[in-house]
Amino acid sequence: MSNDRLMKVLLAPIVSEKSTFIADKNQQVTFRILQDATKPEIKAAVELLFKVQVEAVRVLNTKGKAKRFGRFNGRRRNERKAYVSLAPGQEIDFAQEIK
Repeated sequence: MSNDRLMKVLLAPIVSEKSTFIADKNQQVTFRILQDATKPEIKAAVELLFKVQVEAVRVLNTKGKAKRFGRFNGRRRNERKAYVSLAPGQEIDFAQEIK
């Protein structure tokens, strides 16, 4: 796995009520990831970017909802999420800058 690929695997952290509850309770962090990302790539990317130890990675595919925008039918995008379990004592602080 090249560093260029690992830098592109994680798209964004997911900050929602559910993800903050999971982070506090289970020491897990949630990320939006590429559609073709694998678990070993996700683990390596988190360890490379945030300098933490990762215990496990769980991946979830969600289908985009069909929605109506006025008189037009539309669809929200499909999304792939990764729930990353951190080792005990590890923490990711999104407020700090990444070097």
